[in-house]
Amino acid sequence: MDSTQQEVLSIFTRTRALLEGHFVLRSGLHSGHYFQCAQVCQRLDAVERLAELLVAKLPIRDFTTVLAPAMGGLVIGQEVARQAKARYIFAEKENDKLVLRRGFTLAPGERVLIVEDVVTRGGRVNESLEIVRQAGGVPVAVAMLVDRSAGTMRFDVPAISLLELSFPTYPADAVPEWLAKIPVQKPGS
Repeated sequence: MDSTQQEVLSIFTRTRALLEGHFVLRSGLHSGHYFQCAQVCQRLDAVERLAELLVAKLPIRDFTTVLAPAMGGLVIGQEVARQAKARYIFAEKENDKLVLRRGFTLAPGERVLIVEDVVTRGGRVNESLEIVRQAGGVPVAVAMLVDRSAGTMRFDVPAISLLELSFPTYPADAVPEWLAKIPVQKPGS
């Protein structure tokens, strides 16, 4: 683990954002670990530092807009946009699907960075990429705080993360006995 990953893990530990127990993730998978980024977001100094580290790793800087999926990506997305001096918009759920609302639009060819907090399977990132394309924009990269797939998740644009970890996840019908004995929590994104 390099020094940046150690610092990020330290921030998550210090803010009590890395939880242990039995959790149902947004993806529907079960895990013994959960990243509750809302805990980090209480500490704006931590958010500022995480965004600083994320912006420094960006492979592409020629974007004008940051789009974050609600709820998880809202705070980090806004701080990344502030530090990059970019416009900030977000997608939110409507009828169980991410959409642009509140008058948010993209100009044809507008270059957009997708920012998310934690990615396990990439569902919300893929929805966000599709939103950008359907609105006429051009997604240029994905930036995330935590990649729970440990780098195995692939998108059709460059993707970077501050921390790559692969805690085991299990489908609901294949939860191991030791984990099934722990009361289930669904903390939300």
